[in-house]
Amino acid sequence: MQEEVSVYLFLGFLESGKTKFIQETLEDARMNSGERTLLLVCEEGEEEYDPHLFKVDNVAVVTLESAEELNMENLEAITAKYRAERVVVEYNGTWLLQQFFDAMPESWVINQMMTFFDAGTFLNYNKNMRQLVFDKIQMTQMVVFNRFKPQFDKNEFHKAVRGISRRPDIVYEYVGGKAEFDEIEDPLPFDVNAPVIEVEDKDFAWFYREMAEKPMEYVGKKVKFKGMVAVSKKLPKDQIVLGRHIMTCCEADIAYDGFAVKLNGTTGDVKTRDWLTVTAKIIYEYNSVYRSKGPVLIAEKAERAEPPEQVVATYY
Repeated sequence: MQEEVSVYLFLGFLESGKTKFIQETLEDARMNSGERTLLLVCEEGEEEYDPHLFKVDNVAVVTLESAEELNMENLEAITAKYRAERVVVEYNGTWLLQQFFDAMPESWVINQMMTFFDAGTFLNYNKNMRQLVFDKIQMTQMVVFNRFKPQFDKNEFHKAVRGISRRPDIVYEYVGGKAEFDEIEDPLPFDVNAPVIEVEDKDFAWFYREMAEKPMEYVGKKVKFKGMVAVSKKLPKDQIVLGRHIMTCCEADIAYDGFAVKLNGTTGDVKTRDWLTVTAKIIYEYNSVYRSKGPVLIAEKAERAEPPEQVVATYY
């Protein structure tokens, strides 16, 4: 049995502050636990490492020159060569995270994952390179916005992160070194305590995620929303799926997601791609749509509707 190798994974684009953070971490004597450490550098920016300042003993610095070198065989060989017990990775900002997961030796276990962005360029990256930004945030434990300035609107940064994941802590590090944790609350865009939860067209993606993550909190409540119909011969005659096409990251990942809805009577002339506004009570039971238990909507009212102005639902 191979012993587990702890992996500390640092994500972000060039000049986002990864190198500086890792350098300072390895200069911290508290990190000198005696473990043989492999510093795996997957891209080289303007700032370089200075191993002479490391307070951590037994650090081997290895640079991967290309994505082709990021494979399990090579990483296993490097781990064995340096007898690494701990791996610190400065990951390439243009490589997708799945490439790293596919290349990880079986003995490697991710202990920590942090993502860094230059606050001055982040919003532009998020607008024009959304897939890469999404990739760096979706599984991370912390997002750090370096070189943050007082005139920047934290809400824009907060919303961009929360549109991808509610998991990570968010830190704003100002020029000069001051750092602040994000304390912006995330109120839902609909009132969950209303007699009928009314979900606006622009908020469907948020509602769908809420129901997927915390379905039991909605059992017994009533909801009203607009969705596109999907009908299948495999479903009972009085049942449809009602949902929307949702874009989580970019156009390539657009997918139709919906809820099992039981109508009063048969589906009649309702066809796939029709739009309905439904008011329904939420229960939780087994349904063939999910192939397991899930939220099932018992319709009290279903009306024909026009498609929303923005047909594809998003989180931002």
